[in-house]
Amino acid sequence: MTGCTPHSSFPTLSGAPPVVIAHRGASGYLPEHTLAAYELAIEQGADFIEPDLVSTKDGMLIVRHELNISETTDVAEHPEFAARRTFKTIDGRQAEGWFADDFTLAEIKTLRARQRLPFRPQQFNDRFEIPTFQEVVELAKRASERSGRVIGIYPETKHPTHHRSVGLPLEEKLVEMLERYGLNGRTAPVVIQSFETDNLKALRKMTEVRLVQLIDGDGVAPGGGPIPGKPYDFTAGGDPRTYADLLTPEGLMEIKTYADGIGPWKRYLIGLADPGEVGASKNDYGEKLGYPTAVVRDAHSVGLFVHAWTFRDESRYLASDYGGDPLKEYHQFYSLGVDGVFSEFPDTAVAARAGKKNKGIKSRDRFQNGR
Repeated sequence: MTGCTPHSSFPTLSGAPPVVIAHRGASGYLPEHTLAAYELAIEQGADFIEPDLVSTKDGMLIVRHELNISETTDVAEHPEFAARRTFKTIDGRQAEGWFADDFTLAEIKTLRARQRLPFRPQQFNDRFEIPTFQEVVELAKRASERSGRVIGIYPETKHPTHHRSVGLPLEEKLVEMLERYGLNGRTAPVVIQSFETDNLKALRKMTEVRLVQLIDGDGVAPGGGPIPGKPYDFTAGGDPRTYADLLTPEGLMEIKTYADGIGPWKRYLIGLADPGEVGASKNDYGEKLGYPTAVVRDAHSVGLFVHAWTFRDESRYLASDYGGDPLKEYHQFYSLGVDGVFSEFPDTAVAARAGKKNKGIKSRDRFQNGR
């Protein structure tokens, strides 16, 4: 993987230190999926920046975590788009709001990004555009040339079944863009991820870049393990299996036929110690940890790397065992052998990888006080 050198103290698949993937950029500090958030993540030492891809009405790939752009943009403040508010069923779930595939790219470019979570900094709202995938690729290439280290790109295809059903498939345009910039090869600093399986199998026939099968959960069950979610293409195709089935030895062997790694929610790797009726919550504040599972070992045994998600600094996302110190969580997962982490605070992930006890924050100084 890019950005790291071999180090025998890490029990990863390759023996290299785990990579740091900036989850939606340095989204703990700046509005997610903005060029500024990606730039900050690169300054903080991230090996990869992660753009989630959705399509506009005119077939352009833009970077948003969801098709529903209501929470992450100022679209509600634009009276010219008031009539676009609607209901849609995506991946079997109905949602109300404004959706990217009802807008042209020119219209999207009139919007500005907003911080989705109320407990994170709000002073950067309405300052940054919604970037295209092309702009993120170009940013990574410029940053690589400027810094002298390779900055990888880790795109996720969002809602691929839905996009294809409305005539806006993501895969071909994604591969087209990689080809345009010389990134459509096995050694390219690119990893493509998806929560679905069919589009990864289709991508395997289109490109040699590394692919990752994401593994989701619907919360923590009584007993501490994940409530296994289900790939939407399984639901649409009548396949009864869940993500838990994909993590069995047989399931991992199947994944190996079309992907190079897995991206599991971290509770599949270390559960909680019988949290009771937790249900759909993915916040771990106050919960005690259980024991590590065999997922990392089993994945490595068939040659799959493991990139776990999502790591955050706030106490609401930390089990009580860590005593409010996010570095302890990274240290535990690094010692478990994960090959990479999706982090919203890349500086913390990088500091933990270096064995530091206190994270460095100099790289984000220029964003303090609204600058």
